[in-house]
Amino acid sequence: MSKQSSVILAAVLLCSAVPAMGQQLPDGPGKALAEANCNSCHTLLSRVGSGYTAEGWNTVLRMMLNQGAPLPADQIEPLKAYLIKSFPEKGKPDGVVIPGPAEVSFKEWQVPTPGSRPHDPLAAKDGSLWYTGQLANVLGRLDPASGKFTEFHLKTPHSGPHGLQEDNDGNIWYTGNTGSLIGKLDPKTGAVTEYPTPEQGDPHTLIFDKSGILWFTMQNLNRIGRLDPKTGEIKLLTPPTAGARPYGMALNSKGTVFFVEFGSNKVGSIDPKTMEFHEYPLPDAASRPRRIAITSDDIVWYSDYSRGYLGRLDPSSGKVTEWQSPSGPKSEPYGISAINDIIWYSESGSTPNTVVRFDPKTEKFQSWAIPGGGNIVRNTSVTRDGNFLLANSLKNDVTLVTIKRD
Repeated sequence: MSKQSSVILAAVLLCSAVPAMGQQLPDGPGKALAEANCNSCHTLLSRVGSGYTAEGWNTVLRMMLNQGAPLPADQIEPLKAYLIKSFPEKGKPDGVVIPGPAEVSFKEWQVPTPGSRPHDPLAAKDGSLWYTGQLANVLGRLDPASGKFTEFHLKTPHSGPHGLQEDNDGNIWYTGNTGSLIGKLDPKTGAVTEYPTPEQGDPHTLIFDKSGILWFTMQNLNRIGRLDPKTGEIKLLTPPTAGARPYGMALNSKGTVFFVEFGSNKVGSIDPKTMEFHEYPLPDAASRPRRIAITSDDIVWYSDYSRGYLGRLDPSSGKVTEWQSPSGPKSEPYGISAINDIIWYSESGSTPNTVVRFDPKTEKFQSWAIPGGGNIVRNTSVTRDGNFLLANSLKNDVTLVTIKRD
C-alpha cells in the first residue's frame, strides 16, 4: 500500500463522513497549515464529523502520523491548536448515569504507542488482556497483574488489525481490515501467519464455531468468510440482502453463527453445516444493528447504533422487543456482551461514554460514566472470571470493569 493510500485510509477510519459545509475553513492561526496538510487526501470539512476534544485531536494527529502523513514536526502543535479551536466536540448527548444494584470498579491502562487506535479487546484464557492497535499495526498484550505491555508487530504494513479471537492452542487470530487478510499470531514465538482473502475487501469481526472453523464478516464487500485453520482454505459467501454490511458476530448454543447487518435493519444467521442463510427483519426500517450478544437461552441481543436502542430478538418466533438506551437516540450503543445472562454494553456517542447494564428479568437499566470519558468503545470482551473488558480508541487505552460479586 502506498503512503498516500494509507493516509487516505486512515482518514476514512478515523472520522464519520458528513456533508461538507462548504470548502472554506474557519479563519485563524493555523488555517494555512490545515489547508496544506488536511485537504490533500480528503477535504477536512467532510471528515470532522461532530468534532473532537483537545485530547481527541491530539490522538487523531498521532494516528495520521502513524499512517505516514507527511507533517513536519514543527507544524504539529500549531495545526493541532487550530483544529482544537475550530472544530471542538459538539452535538453529543450527556452520558446518563442510572443507579442500581450492581457495583463495579474501573482500571485503565494507556497502551504504549500513541495513536494506536485500540479497536477490539480480547480477554485470553491465561488472564492476559489483548487489543488490536489498528493504526499502529500491532497486536498488544497486557499483563493486568504487572501492567506490562508487549506489542507484536505484524507482517503486512498498514494491515489494519481489527477483530480478535483466541483458538484452543492459545494462538491469537485477527482480521487485517485494510490488508484484506486473516492473521494468526503465536504469542510464544511472535510468528505471524497470514491468509489473504480470495477477494480484496475488509475483514472485520471473527469467531470460531464449535468445530474450530473460523468465520468472519467483510462489511463493505458484503461477505461472510469461512476459514479452515487446518488447510488455510477460505470460502466467501454472500448474504441474501444487497448492501447488508455484515458486522458483529456471535455463536448460539447449537453452533449457529449469527451476525448483524449494519447496512440494513436485519439480523442474519448461517448454518455452518449447510451454509444456508436466514435473515430476521427488525420492525423499524431505520434500525442499524452493529454488535451482537447471545444469552444462554439463545436469545439474540443487539445494539441499534443508529436509533439508540437495545434490542432483543427471539429467533424461534422472530419477535423483537426494544428499549431506548439511557442516554437517548444519539447515544450510539456499540460494543455488547452477555455476562451470566446480564447484558452489558457501551454507549459510544455520549459524553462521557458509558457502561450500561441491563437485566432481562427486571428490564431495568443501570449505567456508569467511563472514567476519562471512554471515547470510543467499539467492542467488548469478557474475562475468564466474568468481568467486562473495553478498548477505547481515542483515549488510547484498555479498561477493565470489575464486577463485584457476593
